[in-house]
Amino acid sequence: MADVSEYPRDLIGYADRPVDPRWPGEAKLAIQIVINYEEGGENSVLHGDTASEAMLAEDPSVPFLGARNISVESQYEYGSRAGFWRLHRMLTERNLPVTVFGITTALAKNPVAVAAMKSAGWEIASHGLKWINYAHMPEAEERAQIAESIRLHEEVVGEPPRGWYTGRMSENTRRLLLELGDFAYDSDSFADDLPYWTTENGEPQLVVPYALDSNDVRYLNGFGLQAPDLSTYLIRACDLLRREGSVAPKMMSVGLHCRIAGRPGRAADLERFLDHITTLDDVWVTRRIDIAEHWRAHHPPIV
Repeated sequence: MADVSEYPRDLIGYADRPVDPRWPGEAKLAIQIVINYEEGGENSVLHGDTASEAMLAEDPSVPFLGARNISVESQYEYGSRAGFWRLHRMLTERNLPVTVFGITTALAKNPVAVAAMKSAGWEIASHGLKWINYAHMPEAEERAQIAESIRLHEEVVGEPPRGWYTGRMSENTRRLLLELGDFAYDSDSFADDLPYWTTENGEPQLVVPYALDSNDVRYLNGFGLQAPDLSTYLIRACDLLRREGSVAPKMMSVGLHCRIAGRPGRAADLERFLDHITTLDDVWVTRRIDIAEHWRAHHPPIV
């Protein structure tokens, strides 16, 4: 049998014995709604990048080298100008807690939206300095961008971020977060239905996983869904996890983007899921930082 003791990936996790999270109120499921706020922080020659943005646009697009893509820019602008406020209204009317994954340079460009997030009591976690791919960025440059993101986030939001999600991360990201910040968790993983501890250079780091299936990106990628399919998918996932929660409670991440779920037809579909979860008395709808603090209190790292 091959020796896997030095293999850097954990393919086993909790296996067939998931830990009991002991959610507040004996909830069968913790639901965490994320709004990704990226508009104004995407790739653009206006931001010093070499090409335009091409990811998560309504129409198939390729980067324009050395030029602006006005069409894609305006799609992102819809998110900050209209989509954010539609999602904000829908979520605050239902008194649903939210975590924002905020691109720092995007937050800095829209102080009115930041004020609305704070007034609603939403957690504003960091989504990195810019909405770009960090996978092949030199370590020194990524270190500098993380440090600047923490500094600017505190300036714009009024406090440093306690959570982090890069999305397009590098193999250095988690180690740099431990080096540079005081984070309660990061979410750069899709590996589980429960939080878990990992280590970097001997230091424990709490991971609160995210998800890309229960996420409005499915409208725009090559495996896309159309309304009302996403709400149906979310409701079915929620109800399955609640049934499993009678024995082994889990968490569910729901990912939204202002320029995607904020569009009227998709927002109307999203309402079906939001109305569903507001009728449930066995779920804990909460912020990501609250899940992290609960996990740290009830399931500290084994040292």
